Amino acid sequence: MERTILNPHVSACFVAVALLAGAATCCAGEATGPADDVVAIRGEALALEHGEGVPRDPQRAVQLYCQGARMGDAESQFRLGWIYANGRGVPRDDGLAAYFFSLAASQGNEDAARMLRYVGGVTPSAPACMTMAKKGDDTGDDINFDDLTPEQQKVVSLVRKLAPQYGIMPRLALAVVRAESNFDPLAVSPKSAQGLMQLIPDTAVRFNVRKPFDPEQNVRGGLAYLRWLLAYFQGNVTLVAAAYNAGEGAVNRFRGIPPFAETRGYVKRIRELFPSEIHPYDPAVVESSPELAHIRARLM
Repeated sequence: MERTILNPHVSACFVAVALLAGAATCCAGEATGPADDVVAIRGEALALEHGEGVPRDPQRAVQLYCQGARMGDAESQFRLGWIYANGRGVPRDDGLAAYFFSLAASQGNEDAARMLRYVGGVTPSAPACMTMAKKGDDTGDDINFDDLTPEQQKVVSLVRKLAPQYGIMPRLALAVVRAESNFDPLAVSPKSAQGLMQLIPDTAVRFNVRKPFDPEQNVRGGLAYLRWLLAYFQGNVTLVAAAYNAGEGAVNRFRGIPPFAETRGYVKRIRELFPSEIHPYDPAVVESSPELAHIRARLM
């Protein structure tokens, strides 16, 4: 049924109520449903959120939902987005709501994708509960490079400063700079890619970089491209990494990681430094890839 919103500034909570009824079944019937332990965690969280058979405890519910979200459960991610969008037991935070909605949307949760239209920009850093994963699986922004010179450390500081302005987690941006140029602002590749984030001339023009060897201009151009790719591939870090190396056209053409040794090695290096499979994205930046459904089908 088509829904007309009379007030363009309607609060996210009113929209969320309309979506809530269908949210619980958004993933029902999928062949690859969550594992039993995730279902149990989510069920306990739901009971605590609404006080069904147990005393209502929204704080504990949030903790359990976040545990499920870390395990990749799209429904837990959606529930957290809804809770933060409405301030249910926690301070309202549209940035966190968008963060969790974008995670769920990247896994095909249509309710979460719709909710992204009603909340503000995505918070650029992972919430604390999402970085409490097992050792070696942290996606926070505390990545350290002990082998860098003082000049290279300045680059790290620059990236950490600029990345949030583009909705990019500094850890992902740093992973790209490490893989692309090893923090050398004067790096040039055999294919004429230039600077810290190795922008080819066409990409530099596309994102208004006139001085590719200027560290700030180069990083801003690379971050703008990452932001675009994240929206285009709905936060799928593997596809974004492959596209940054080989171009989004190649990823579309091969419907996944192109069969190039260089690209496969590049993706592996990025994922070693940024282990999370998904990254928040802003769907308003660009429409998603027309091949995304085919790519997901191949991965199932």
